[in-house]
Amino acid sequence: MDKKLLSILACPCCKGELIYKKDQNELICKGDGLAFPVRDEIPVMLETEARTLSTDEKLEK
Repeated sequence: MDKKLLSILACPCCKGELIYKKDQNELICKGDGLAFPVRDEIPVMLETEARTLSTDEKLEK
């Protein structure tokens, strides 16, 4: 994921910061507890495509 792109992306729901998890290929919003997929290097920033984080994932730093 391009660092420049990541620096300008925000959660579409709360406009909060996103964290890129390379191993899962997802952008994580801790505030909303959502994980947005990255497909073919393109972030899919749709709430309907996001998955809800598990309780353990919400507690991770």
